[in-house]
Amino acid sequence: MQRNKLDAIDRRILHELQADGRITNVELSQRAKISAPPCLRRVRGLEQDGFIRGYHADLDPKALGYEVTAFAFVGLTSQAEPDLKAFEEQVRQWPIVRECYMMSGEVDFVLKCVAHDLGEWQSFVTQTLTAARSVASVKTALTIRESKREPGVPVDLPEGS
Repeated sequence: MQRNKLDAIDRRILHELQADGRITNVELSQRAKISAPPCLRRVRGLEQDGFIRGYHADLDPKALGYEVTAFAFVGLTSQAEPDLKAFEEQVRQWPIVRECYMMSGEVDFVLKCVAHDLGEWQSFVTQTLTAARSVASVKTALTIRESKREPGVPVDLPEGS
């Protein structure tokens, strides 16, 4: 059931699931204005086609003792594809790194990290990150506060829906 285009019902389903991944199929079907069985078929199709990558709980880092959120801007000694892939594989092994983006421009990667405290963050930067193979430079920035956090992507809904 590969879809090239999403219709208004698909977009409403995606919008509602992104806002509340725990919504019941019955409630979702009501909001999408279709009955429950076709709603469930559409959700399964959206999952199968890769529009929905997964479901997860949104955890509060501070409640779990992660007081530091920081970003690391990493430059590598080489931008050859094997070196980029090797760095990405290494990053996947570091639980402190929660997101990693390959960039264009002055830095090769931006890492979003969480740590219990400043000491843990500093140890990671000095003993792990800067010591990693092919890392040439690291610049870091500590967050002061989160001003906006809206996971996912904007889902354009048709007028009047």
